[in-house]
Amino acid sequence: MSGFIPGLDLSRAFYTEVVAPLAGSLPHSAALVGPGSEVLAFDTARSVDHDWGPRVLVFVPPGCEQEATERIVPRLPASFRGYRTVFPYHEVDQPGVVVSELGGWLRGLLGFDPRQGMDVLDWLSAPWQRLAEVTCGEVFHDGLGEGLGDGIGEGGLEDARAALRWYPESIWRYVLACQWRRIAQEEPFVGRCGEVGDDVGSAVNTARLAREVMRLALLLRRRYPPYAKWLGSAMARLPGSAEVSQALATALAGRTWRERQAGLSAAYERVAAWHNRIALTEPLPARVRAFHSRPFEVIGGERFAEALLSGGELAALPPTGSIDQLTDSVDVLMRPPLARALTRAALGL
Repeated sequence: MSGFIPGLDLSRAFYTEVVAPLAGSLPHSAALVGPGSEVLAFDTARSVDHDWGPRVLVFVPPGCEQEATERIVPRLPASFRGYRTVFPYHEVDQPGVVVSELGGWLRGLLGFDPRQGMDVLDWLSAPWQRLAEVTCGEVFHDGLGEGLGDGIGEGGLEDARAALRWYPESIWRYVLACQWRRIAQEEPFVGRCGEVGDDVGSAVNTARLAREVMRLALLLRRRYPPYAKWLGSAMARLPGSAEVSQALATALAGRTWRERQAGLSAAYERVAAWHNRIALTEPLPARVRAFHSRPFEVIGGERFAEALLSGGELAALPPTGSIDQLTDSVDVLMRPPLARALTRAALGL
């Protein structure tokens, strides 16, 4: 484990020492972006057994893919810093350099090219994980962003990343509102399940709500929540999140519904205070209260949702949210045509 080189560092050196000299004067952009734990800087020594190695995506102008591939890929060394430069990636042997036209790559990953402008459907059909994969990682060289003349250039990779860095305010308000609604819809269930002796149901609902609070916390801090494997890791890296994380840990470790409720209540109050701090709405009471006359504590997530949507540009949309709030299906989230079709149908776009 002590000799592990983070994939981002390895790939940066691979580009500088090997790929850039082979590319020479060829107009290109180069980066480590897209799928992979190393793109989000979550890789460890455990990661090296599959889908991991020195790798660089090289983006070239349309029609130049074959030339660039022939110039670079056959001349790659067999290994770099002790790691093979051809390795299994998604169960297929792949060279450490993959050449692509940037617009085609973006459309394949997202379903659209953000350099050409984005509408509501584009934003809401793009999974958070995919948005993170484009905006995280590192661009080693962005020659396409320098303009290629003859009307070829549409902006480079950094232009695409800048366009996707974070939601426009109207979209952000809508997504936050829908995330608060997800909490509101299940808030009292932890106590209600426990009250009738369904301790397993109470624990399951606690875990569901903890997940929604974590995603809300990241969205409030302008972070795209990653997929399940890295959600806790992303939360741990969020500045000022220790109290929320500890409250959720208390809730998840609770042996009774009251212990679980106490942990969730503390987390709700903390993220409610964050909501007030970003000032997208007038300040709202950030303390839990009783659910009607029952002994169940809730934050009243619907209050925050209504305030965020009040008078907003997207208030007329169904409050179902972005694709991640519509479905957990990996088969949908990782297939842009399906994600776009589902989002369009749900929102009536």
